[in-house]
Amino acid sequence: MAKTSPAQFVRQVRQEISRISWASRRETGLATVTVFAMATIAAIFFLLVDAVLSNVVQFLLGFGS
Repeated sequence: MAKTSPAQFVRQVRQEISRISWASRRETGLATVTVFAMATIAAIFFLLVDAVLSNVVQFLLGFGS
């Protein structure tokens, strides 16, 4: 692999940075709201699953005595 001089490296980095397409403020806000909504839905789902499994285990442990 050919060695790259520091000046050439800086030019290449600047060239790559100019190609980046940054998300707009609206897209960033929408993505943030979506992430919070999905995290909330997942938290509620796992809360319900945990409650159901807890009741099943308590029932099974109480069943034997």
